[in-house]
Amino acid sequence: MSAVTAELAVVLTFSVLTALAAIFLRDVLNAIIAFAAFSFGIAVAWLLLAAPDVALTEAAVGAGITTVLFLVTIAKTVRPSGERLFEPIEWRSVAVVVVLAGTLLTTVRSLPAVGSPTSPVATSRITEYYLENAYPETGVENVVTAVLAAYRGFDTLGEATVVIAAGLAVLLVLRQEAYV
Repeated sequence: MSAVTAELAVVLTFSVLTALAAIFLRDVLNAIIAFAAFSFGIAVAWLLLAAPDVALTEAAVGAGITTVLFLVTIAKTVRPSGERLFEPIEWRSVAVVVVLAGTLLTTVRSLPAVGSPTSPVATSRITEYYLENAYPETGVENVVTAVLAAYRGFDTLGEATVVIAAGLAVLLVLRQEAYV
């Protein structure tokens, strides 16, 4: 097991545990904190998988903006009464989740290993095209940046628009909170 794989396993285990905590915690504030930790874990996983742009987006939207929106929402609502820490488990829902997760996990074995030179992405004609032509066509030395900014520019513009719109929405909500 390589160092990155071991680190990824730790981060994914952390993410699964925080996701379970977010699901089963009864207190909404604690669940939001657990969800933010889950999203942060996923952002770190993306970083370990050498996708810093996706990691940054996950950290900004999932752990940042979404958490702030959830916190503002619960600030406007009433906390549930009672002493229980966790919600009761609905076993039919758990069964549906287990079946769905089991179905999805059956596909994991067909995925190539991270960094495998024989993966379909590494041997694809499109990958070869980008590696050979990214610099001459775009003038950008980093192929990932060339793909994001030049070849998939409209997609990246759409993603940036979503992040900016979410940030503006948070600012508007927070500004309204200041006058309440």
